[in-house]
Amino acid sequence: MRDLVEIGMGRTARRTYELDDISIVPSRRTRSSKDVSTAWQLDAYRFEAPILSHPTDALASPEMAIELGRLGALGVINGEGLWARHRDVEAKIAELIAIANEDPDPYAAVRFLQQLHAAPLDSGLLGEAVTRVREAGVTTAVRVSPQHAPELTPALLAAGVELLVVHGTIISAEHVAQVDSDGTQREPLNLKTFIADLDIPVVAGGVHDHRTALHLMRTGAAGVIVGYGSAAGATTTGEVLGLGVPMATAIADAAAARRDYLDETGGRYVHVIADGDIHTSGDLVKAIACGADAAVLGTALAATSSAPGRGWYWPSAAAHPDTPRGALLQVAAEEERPSLERVLNGPSDDPFGELNLVGALRRAMAKAGYCDLKEFQKVGLSVRG
Repeated sequence: MRDLVEIGMGRTARRTYELDDISIVPSRRTRSSKDVSTAWQLDAYRFEAPILSHPTDALASPEMAIELGRLGALGVINGEGLWARHRDVEAKIAELIAIANEDPDPYAAVRFLQQLHAAPLDSGLLGEAVTRVREAGVTTAVRVSPQHAPELTPALLAAGVELLVVHGTIISAEHVAQVDSDGTQREPLNLKTFIADLDIPVVAGGVHDHRTALHLMRTGAAGVIVGYGSAAGATTTGEVLGLGVPMATAIADAAAARRDYLDETGGRYVHVIADGDIHTSGDLVKAIACGADAAVLGTALAATSSAPGRGWYWPSAAAHPDTPRGALLQVAAEEERPSLERVLNGPSDDPFGELNLVGALRRAMAKAGYCDLKEFQKVGLSVRG
């Protein structure tokens, strides 16, 4: 039964929980961390670490996507980001960071980011970025918005994309109308038809509740993204749109939708990918324990020496032309950034869970007595008083 509380006469709200509100309850059985697997498989693609990068230009250079792939994770390029609009992206990002560091106007960096994204999309540039990742021999994933998915997908397929991520702040399977910037109304994207016409798996999101997650699963998506992205630097959940569902509850609801869809279809499994407030190894562990198959990381990866943002992070929604929902946030000093390998696989000298994320997940699973991710989703949980 849902835990409802009265917030006023005749108005109730559901009590929900953040990842910080829960803890994992170890069982009576433990095992060696050497016997634990953190691997997961999405369609035909296997990954040794249940980690995807947030599709922001602060992370999603082709070079970083290649390095993530070689370390067992999945790098997701933003198909509508700077690598699809400019040839000299490194110089543009350097100018952006200089503004963030030096301009006394706190909004100057966001305005410059909007200007960079006002440049037209160039399918040729995007294809070059995708081809570089594909030729490196790692799985190639690209994010597109529902608005631009039909026009960008042919070029992505020609370049060899293997996973398509249709991602927005909020996505539903029943978008009512779609209007261009000049006021022209277009036919809305029918996600079910769109996915059925593709020969590659599609991950779609974000969603926040059981009903919407189930609707997206019925479109044929191979994975569903749950959450609104990292709260660090993002303003969707409070200041701008007032939207937000605490991640522990959102993940658990989507996992319940996955079980219902599994029963409904007689065995089709759709992966749940958590995307929100996952900054440390403890956050990653609890996201998996609540029912996620994998998690999207932002700030943790932005702090690495491989990230093109040079220690700065901003969510992809920060560049929206008229309703930006995020700011630039410095997460690490440029000269103090650890390697991507240390952040994912250690070794670590950090006692706060910002290094060796995969190793910490493996150890937590071992302490609780589980040997793989799907089994670990059954671990006991407690809510802090």
